[in-house]
Amino acid sequence: MKELQNYEIKERNVIVRVDLNVPVFQGKIIDYSRINLILPTLEKLKKNKNKVFLIAHYGRPEGEYNKKYSLEFLLNELRLVLNLDNLHFLESYKEDHIKIKIKEMKFGDVCLLENIRFNLGEEKNDLNFSKTLASCFDIYINDAFSASHRNHSSITGITEHLPSYAGLSFSKEINKLDKFLENSIKPNLAIIGGSKISTKINVLENLVEIFDSMIIGGAMANTFLLSNNYNVGSSLVEKECIDISRKIQKKAKIKKCKILLPIDVVCSTSFEDQNNVKTYDIKAVPKDQMILDIGMQTTKLISDEILKSKSVLWNGPLGAFEYIPFDKSTIAIADTIKEFSSNLQIDVLAGGGDTLAAIKKANAGEAFEYLSTAGGAFLEWLEGNKSPGFKALSKNNL
Repeated sequence: MKELQNYEIKERNVIVRVDLNVPVFQGKIIDYSRINLILPTLEKLKKNKNKVFLIAHYGRPEGEYNKKYSLEFLLNELRLVLNLDNLHFLESYKEDHIKIKIKEMKFGDVCLLENIRFNLGEEKNDLNFSKTLASCFDIYINDAFSASHRNHSSITGITEHLPSYAGLSFSKEINKLDKFLENSIKPNLAIIGGSKISTKINVLENLVEIFDSMIIGGAMANTFLLSNNYNVGSSLVEKECIDISRKIQKKAKIKKCKILLPIDVVCSTSFEDQNNVKTYDIKAVPKDQMILDIGMQTTKLISDEILKSKSVLWNGPLGAFEYIPFDKSTIAIADTIKEFSSNLQIDVLAGGGDTLAAIKKANAGEAFEYLSTAGGAFLEWLEGNKSPGFKALSKNNL
């Protein structure tokens, strides 16, 4: 795979796939992480006097124009964050319109193209659309690792027609992930939370082969507990995954990966009932109670395990993080990492929206070696699979 960090591309017409699918609340961006990731690649290309076109998606407009999903609202924000005096914008993907815009631009200028998903050919990975998309440019760069689990025209199709490179943030992401999955310092620990085993079966099966210890939290822990014959009351469970959870635990024993499940839990009658919150030993959960977080004893157990480790991978909250007070354990773990990772030289990588939100809430971001915003692409890598975007770049020999 050709990486931009190893090349000097100068005075060319460059199309760069980025991820601008940012979280928005009441018309305002609430997290700039994905925008900030663009900056290193963009600065390198601008410095070398390229004409740069950014392509990105936003939402699911299903192949037709929808003002709700237009990228135009991002223009002022991008000018400020990316330090651009002049940011062009082009609504059309027609070849002649792009050529006109290229002539208008000066070397070092940047143009944002409208939402790529307004084109039916994008998600279909249409051959003709990919070819047309490439026709006006000299170089393609993928700097959107977070979108690279999609087999779309702007991710995989375009690489059939242009010399293609991994952008700086793309390279950084895979290098960090590979370090933790292939070359992590032992002893290593994986903390996996979230609501469903069914979405992370392949992740769990892969990680038990790599890590010395694994913490399982969130609602997925309920299914593991039920498979071990614990009563979990009225908690969310996936009964169809009971055999899978047993299989994963059996595999973990063979691979000598220690799996840690909750020993005490925080319960209530529902997510909304904050007046009857109680902590129970895992052997004594009443039938009318829902497990909504792990207890203090389990939180301490996890903290102690972190302090014994040299590498920690974290994906997924340990409780019903969206509902206070069931965010306590997730915040406490972020606080532990914040307090001790530097002095004890623990490398920590985290990914997943709720996990990053907890880290942000704890103001613990600087304690992590890397924070991934990649979502589905991050999980795909944890499964041991290389993403379509990575494979497309690796095959490119133009």
